Amino acid sequence: LAPWVPVVGLEIHAQISSNSKLFSGSQVQFAAPPNSLVSFFDASLPGTLPVLNRRCVEAAVMTGLALNCSINKKSLFDRKHYFYADLPAGYQITQQRVPIAVNGSLSYSLCIDNKMSQMVTKTVRIKQIQLEQDSGKSLHDDTRSQTLVDLNRAGVGLMEVVMEPDMCCGEEAAAAVRELQLILQTLGSSQAVMAEGQLRVDANVSVHHPGEPYGVRTEVKNINSIRFLAKAIDYEIQRQIEELENGGTILNETRAFDSKLGCTVPMRDKEGKQDYRFMPEPNLPPLILYDAKSLPANMNHQQVINIDWIHERLPDLPSVKRKKLVEQYGILPEHSFTLLNEDGLAEFFESVVKRTQMKPKKVIGWILKDLLSYLKQHSLTVKESPVSSFLLADLLNLLEKKEISSTAAKQVLAELWKGEGKTPLEIVKEQKLELLQDQKELEQICQAVIDGHKNEVIMMVLG
Repeated sequence: LAPWVPVVGLEIHAQISSNSKLFSGSQVQFAAPPNSLVSFFDASLPGTLPVLNRRCVEAAVMTGLALNCSINKKSLFDRKHYFYADLPAGYQITQQRVPIAVNGSLSYSLCIDNKMSQMVTKTVRIKQIQLEQDSGKSLHDDTRSQTLVDLNRAGVGLMEVVMEPDMCCGEEAAAAVRELQLILQTLGSSQAVMAEGQLRVDANVSVHHPGEPYGVRTEVKNINSIRFLAKAIDYEIQRQIEELENGGTILNETRAFDSKLGCTVPMRDKEGKQDYRFMPEPNLPPLILYDAKSLPANMNHQQVINIDWIHERLPDLPSVKRKKLVEQYGILPEHSFTLLNEDGLAEFFESVVKRTQMKPKKVIGWILKDLLSYLKQHSLTVKESPVSSFLLADLLNLLEKKEISSTAAKQVLAELWKGEGKTPLEIVKEQKLELLQDQKELEQICQAVIDGHKNEVIMMVLG
């Protein structure tokens, strides 16, 4: 029988990095006391009206441009109705008919057979990016068999990034989401910290035989870590293949990933397609954006958003940064990925290179093998490293000038980790780790050793 072809598509909700919510002035803050950041509008009191947050629109435009999307100069808001305890209005304001950005693409790289030296670059198409509000949070208290609702998150601005089903396994999905996460963090449009729910992924998975139409898909909801994303998708692909090969059928259902058991479990079926009764949001006019050509002459710049102005100010994206690192320092492409994957590591590397005579190719070895493995071992971030880039540069200079051996350098590094404030040179002197260059001095030491062990010398000669 022909092999199965898995198909994976992702929907990603990224929380916009802004001080206030999408349509209200309430503050956005993680882990604030329950219900302490709720305006009348967030609680859906009658008569309250939404006011669109400019910062959220700019963040969505910036993200759309970075993902090669067309930005719609006119986009519309819609109401999506569903009944849930943490959605006080009974509907969510989203963009269903005409979203803010469409038809983009994201390139990402992954290793073949876990070999860092063999990387392939793939592209996933971005169908659209839409602005929408987040819902509140239901906290289920099993011991008292009650559910409490916290509305701090209700109304927080989200960008939903909808990808086309262009991927075929967990590893691809994980690599694409990691690249998206880096892009969002570089732009500052979302902090994208998955542990704080700032990036949540829904994966649509199906399998079919080549040449046949796509199979029935299931949706795995709310995956909150990149590692779990890969596991959930691969598990779901295997589960569907086994189910079909045993003569079963795949249900169009929503599933959740149980990270403790490492499997997906059913949540609810989608057979009776939920009718969201989409309707235009009556309280918000169409969102109109401008570019340099269409900007009216007498318009107050504070009141409009100029797409070209945002485009000119886009920072270097991760792919460009990696290319520059490879070209400027002659390091391997796979090393450029590691440098960018760890927050602050590329800056640390460049700072060391600037302060040392050692070749960048050698510096990268010390940073990736020694520094990074130590930080991982102690669960520290680059910014928390007890060894600063200055100290490491000083140490590598001693090694480069052949004042110490590389074995001694490793000993000094181990001392520096203790964070006692000593310089590499002080440690070298204290522990007498210098390499001796002076022939006379070496001869004197050898002579002293011989003179101090006369009996052993006689035994050696006689032996």
